[in-house]
Amino acid sequence: MKKPELLAPAGSFDSLIAAIEAGCDAVYLSGTMFGARKFAVNFNNEELIEAIKYAHKYKVKVYVTVNTLIYEDEVEEFLNYIDFLHRSNVDAVIMQDIGMMDLVRKTYPNLNIHASTQMHIHNLEGTKFMENLGLERVVIARETSYEDIKKIKEKTNIQLEIFIHGALCMCYSGQCLMSSLIGGRSGNRGTCTQCCRL
Repeated sequence: MKKPELLAPAGSFDSLIAAIEAGCDAVYLSGTMFGARKFAVNFNNEELIEAIKYAHKYKVKVYVTVNTLIYEDEVEEFLNYIDFLHRSNVDAVIMQDIGMMDLVRKTYPNLNIHASTQMHIHNLEGTKFMENLGLERVVIARETSYEDIKKIKEKTNIQLEIFIHGALCMCYSGQCLMSSLIGGRSGNRGTCTQCCRL
């Protein structure tokens, strides 16, 4: 059996260093644009470059979240950001917007894309769809059962990522309507009120 990759979140440079020193194989983090945790401490472009260089020095992969929905007037800025990440040698981008996945796949065919948990991929059909799009990995929705994950793995070749620790959305993963309805801020646009955690 292939050894699973241990992936850790890195919300700051200190947590990046701690994750690497603790033995992770990869980290995921967010820049200041298009990440689903807009109000968190995130990496600016210079810090992203340094984080990627630092992680790669220790043979640790870096995945950057660009997992919000992209509005029409943001597409050019979004592609410029993807270009920056690609030139900075990021190992993969984690995305939610299926239209932008298709655009990135066509524009940067060698850039690995992971389907974000925001997509709520929770069954074989959704996983196969992502595999057919040419994605490298699917982050399975957190409420997916062990039995379902096992069935998906047996019938696909795409990498599966499973959260083993962290918050569980009260609603379906990636279908963040509660925050929008209660707090007037959409989790799908990076401005979640965190009402599920409260």
